[in-house]
Amino acid sequence: MKNFVLIFVFSILISCNNSNKSSMNSIAEKVSNSSLERVEPSNWWINFKDSSLQLMVKEPTIGDSKPSISYAGVTIKNVHKAKSNNYLFIDLEIDKKTKAGKFDIVFTFDDGSTKRHTYELKDRQKSSEEYIGFNSSDAIYLITPDRFSNADETNDVNENLNEKTINRKDDYARHGGDIKGITNHIDYIADLGFTTVWPCPVLTNDMHRGSYHGYAITDFYQVDPRFGTLEEYKELANELNKKGMKLIMDQVANHCGLEHWWMKDLPFEDWVNNQKYYEENKENWNNQTVKVSNHRRTTNQDLYAAESDKKGNSEGWFVDTMPDLNQRNPFMAKYIIQNSIWWIETLGLGGIRQDTYPYPDKQFMSNWAGAIMNEYPKFSIVGEEWSYNPLLIGYWQKGAKNKDGYESNLTSTMDFAMQNNIVEAFNQHESYNSGLTKIYEGLANDFHYASPKDIMIFPDNHDMSRIFTQLKGDIVNTKMAISYLLMLPRIPQLYYGTEILMNDFAKPGDHGLIRTDFPGGWNGDIVNAFTGEGLSVEQKDMQLFFKKVLNFRKNSTAIHEGKTFHFAPENNTYFLFRMDEKETVVHIINKNEKPITIDLERFSEVGLKGKTVKNILTDETFIWDKTLEISNKGSLILTLKH
Repeated sequence: MKNFVLIFVFSILISCNNSNKSSMNSIAEKVSNSSLERVEPSNWWINFKDSSLQLMVKEPTIGDSKPSISYAGVTIKNVHKAKSNNYLFIDLEIDKKTKAGKFDIVFTFDDGSTKRHTYELKDRQKSSEEYIGFNSSDAIYLITPDRFSNADETNDVNENLNEKTINRKDDYARHGGDIKGITNHIDYIADLGFTTVWPCPVLTNDMHRGSYHGYAITDFYQVDPRFGTLEEYKELANELNKKGMKLIMDQVANHCGLEHWWMKDLPFEDWVNNQKYYEENKENWNNQTVKVSNHRRTTNQDLYAAESDKKGNSEGWFVDTMPDLNQRNPFMAKYIIQNSIWWIETLGLGGIRQDTYPYPDKQFMSNWAGAIMNEYPKFSIVGEEWSYNPLLIGYWQKGAKNKDGYESNLTSTMDFAMQNNIVEAFNQHESYNSGLTKIYEGLANDFHYASPKDIMIFPDNHDMSRIFTQLKGDIVNTKMAISYLLMLPRIPQLYYGTEILMNDFAKPGDHGLIRTDFPGGWNGDIVNAFTGEGLSVEQKDMQLFFKKVLNFRKNSTAIHEGKTFHFAPENNTYFLFRMDEKETVVHIINKNEKPITIDLERFSEVGLKGKTVKNILTDETFIWDKTLEISNKGSLILTLKH
C-alpha cells in the first residue's frame, strides 16, 4: 500500500510538472471565439526572427473602428486605413517572450459599439533550422492533382463554387483528382525512387472555367474543397515526412484569379496593376480588352531596356482572367511574404516553387525570397524562368555576379536551356555542331551559374509537350534523355506519367492533353499504372527503368555532390563521369544503330583502367580495360565503388 501511495504521488507530480511546462508555453485567456469576415493571416506563431506581423482585416465599415489588444507581449505599432472603408491593416510587434495563446482583437467604433475577433498565436512545431529544403540528392515528382487520382468522389463537385461540373472527356474540365489521391499513392511514388512531391497549386480557384490547373487562385489561405481540406493537405505533408520525403508547394506571387474575393472590393487604388483601366472596362472585360504582359522577360536584365517595355512585362496581366498583383504596394508585398511563411509553418514544407518568376516586380521577388531564406536558412525555393538563355537563368540564382548588382536570394531556378538542348541532342543527326554537341556545350555553360547543382532540370512539365512526344515516340532516345539528366549536377524533376510513356501525340502541346489522367487513378479505369494492370510491355519496361535509375541515384553521393567530367562527343557517343571519394559513375550515350568498339585509352585521366565496373541496369560487371564493345543504341550507367 505504501508503494502504491508513493507511485500515485509521483505520478501526480509528473502530471503537474508537464501541466506547468505546457502552461509556460501558452496563455489561457478568456476570449469571445467570435470572428470577423476575414483576418489574414488567420493565425501566426511565436519565436520568429522577424517579430513583426501585419494583419489584413476585412469587415464592413471596419475602417471606422479603432483596434486594441490586451495580451502580454503583443503590441499594436500602427494602424493603416485603406481606400475602402471595409479594410484595416494592423501592424503588430510580437515580443520574443510572448507565449502561445488566444486573445481578442477589440474594434471600437465612435458610437461606443465593439466588434471582436479571436486571434491565435501558436507554438512552432520545429525551429527554423529544421526546415530542410530540396537539393541535388532529391528527385522530384511533379503532379497535376486534378489528373492524378480521385480518392474522394464526394468532393468532385461543390455547389458553392462557380464551376459545378466534372467531365473526364473534356481535357479542360475538372476530372476529380484530389489531395487524398496523392496521399494514397505515396508508396508508388517512393518505390519509383522519388524523394519529393511537387503538386501544382491546390488552393481555391473559384473560376467559371478552367479551374482545374490551380494557377488562378481566388483565396490564398484556403484549400480548394474539390481537392480536399486543409487537414488532408497536412496529412499529405505528414505522410511524406514519415517516409523521409518532402513536399514542395507551388505558389503564385504574380497574379490571382479574377474571381478572387478582393476583386469585388479592392482595398487600395493600386492593389493590382492597371487597376484603374480594369475598373473602367470591367463591364466589357475579355482577352481583347485586357492589357496583357508583353512577356519581354529580358527587360529584367537589359541595360538598354525602355521603361515602357519593363512595365509592359511586369505590370501587364498574364491573361484577362488573372489580375496582375502590384507588389510595389507595401501591404500587398507584406501579404504575399506572410502567406508564404504561413504555408511553410502550416505544412512543414520542404520547398516552394514560385510560378512565373520574372513577371512580378523583381525587387519585391528579391525581398520575398530574402525574407523566407532569412527565416529558414536551409530552405529551398525554385523560380520558373522559361528561357533558353543560360545568362537569364543564372541571373536569378543566389550568388550570381550580376552587373547591375541584383541579388535574387533564390536558391534555384529552372534549366529550360538544358531541357531544350537534351531534346535537340536526340532529335538531331550527329555532326560537329548538332546532336550530342548540344548537351556537351550546354553543360559547358555551367561556368556561368553560381551553383549548378542547385538548378532544377526536367524533361518536361505541365506546360510543355510530353518528353516522349518531343522525342517523336522513340523509347530508346527517351531513356537516354531521362538517364542523362538524372546523372547531371542538378536537381531533377519529372512529370507524373513519364514513367509510363504518357504523350500528347493527338494534339502536341495542348495543355489539357498534356495533363492527361493517370491510368488507375479513377474507379473503373481499365488500365492501372499503380499496379501495372493493363500496361503494355514498353510501359512496364519504362517503369522498371525509372525504378532502377532513380533508386540508384538516391544512394549515389557521386551524383549528389561529386565532381563532373565529360568528354567531347565522338563517333556518335558521349561520356559523362561523376566522381567523389566513394564512387565513380559513368554515363555513356551511344546513338549508333550498329555495334561499336570504343577506345577507352581516351579516358585514362579518369583512372578506371583495370578496375571492375558494374552496369546498374543489368547488374553485369566487367573490367575497364583498353576497349569497350557496345552492341546496342542506348545509355549505359556504370558504377565503381572505391
